[in-house]
Amino acid sequence: MSYTLDKRVEGEFDEVVEQTTAALSEEGFGVLSDIDVQQTLTEKLDVEFRQYRILGACNPPLAQQALEDELRVGALLPCNVIVYETDDGDIGVSAVDPEVMLSVVDNPELDAVATDVRERFERVLDALPDA
Repeated sequence: MSYTLDKRVEGEFDEVVEQTTAALSEEGFGVLSDIDVQQTLTEKLDVEFRQYRILGACNPPLAQQALEDELRVGALLPCNVIVYETDDGDIGVSAVDPEVMLSVVDNPELDAVATDVRERFERVLDALPDA
């Protein structure tokens, strides 16, 4: 079972990060964290790694609803969206599949939130230019 929603995207890496952030915003998500994995691994381990960014996306109303339904769900927040260079040099964008992620929580009240977030992430990916 795949745990991400994936798309190969046309464009330069930094441009795709900006487009992804803008598409997330259109769906009500802010980016709470932006981790540059390539830079971190270079600084901390002195190793080379592909371009790879982790965007911690949060939609406050949906997060509040999920937290009210299941207080400890905060351990799974924010929802991560990654922009990365593939093995063949293309740019990929993947979002965690919230339906899969929240399936580990035995609380059916979260199903509606998971479905809503998944539909929004699908629209985010659809808004990005196809490779």
